[in-house]
Amino acid sequence: MTAMIRRRPIAVTMGDPAGVGPEVAARAWAERHKHDLPPFVTVGDAAVIEAVWDGPVVRVNDMDEAGRLFDTALPVWHLEDSGPLTPGEPTAAGATCALHALETGIGLTRNGAAAALVTGPVSKHALQSIGYTHPGQTEFIAERCGVTATNAVMMLAGPGLRVVPLTVHIPLAEVPERLTAELIVAKARIVVRGLIRDFGIAQPRLAMAGLNPHAGESGRLGDEEIRIIAPAIEQLAAEGIVVDGPLAADALFAPGIRDRYDALLCGYHDQALAPFKALHFHDGVNLTLGLPIIRTSPDHGTAFNIAGSGTADPGPTIAAIAMAARMAGARARGCAAAA
Repeated sequence: MTAMIRRRPIAVTMGDPAGVGPEVAARAWAERHKHDLPPFVTVGDAAVIEAVWDGPVVRVNDMDEAGRLFDTALPVWHLEDSGPLTPGEPTAAGATCALHALETGIGLTRNGAAAALVTGPVSKHALQSIGYTHPGQTEFIAERCGVTATNAVMMLAGPGLRVVPLTVHIPLAEVPERLTAELIVAKARIVVRGLIRDFGIAQPRLAMAGLNPHAGESGRLGDEEIRIIAPAIEQLAAEGIVVDGPLAADALFAPGIRDRYDALLCGYHDQALAPFKALHFHDGVNLTLGLPIIRTSPDHGTAFNIAGSGTADPGPTIAAIAMAARMAGARARGCAAAA
């Protein structure tokens, strides 16, 4: 890890306190040496962590102090008590704590006190019960960072694969209408900038999946590849961006093909996430490109059904923290090279 990251801990929001977020954050700290994790601070209700974990916890309100104490206890940026809580049973008070943790984590990262932001899983239903109107955490983070939601691009990254769903949480029937050449071009540009800035890849290579079986078979199985995808790829090529495609999605994820590219662009949510989760269910990381800050998240939900049981797997949270650290290192090296 770079000295810069060692000085600035990563902010890890615990998410909904009734979910597994508090437990996996604590267990990630317990496995910090095994995975060479940089210092991090859990943001939320310290009492919730103490209720589900018997390891050392220290409450902090200074990031330098958190970095100094990290080796001996899990630093928690304590916000407020979330009230009486039963694991697995979300409450309005818990949702309020999760939202305050998210706001605080964004603030710590935007002002440079934290090197990156890792967001724990939240309950959208619980958040909506307290008046939260954003579709998810990504849109809220983008707004707080002064970025339009369309310029915040979801990427799923694992040791062997990076994928980008160009349309996300919409019905499948709406995809052909929402997947436009303009959308492909705009998001591909953001992906390329992110691969350069956050992964240190000097000349990224992308592949674009076809929307229809066999990439449309020259229009016989659909014409979106001809009308939408091919013109977008031509425009990107004119800008010097390397994008191959449209390629048949049923072959794109084969090892000999996917290994040629730094990221795969997919037309819709499950086209990207189904093969990704088959390969990286336990070590895949959800990250957001196009933001002024680094944001990653474990690729799972609140898991209310196992909260408080002591069986939650900290692997995805560990992967998200490690990914955030690597991205922060890439940005630091890029800034140093540009200076």
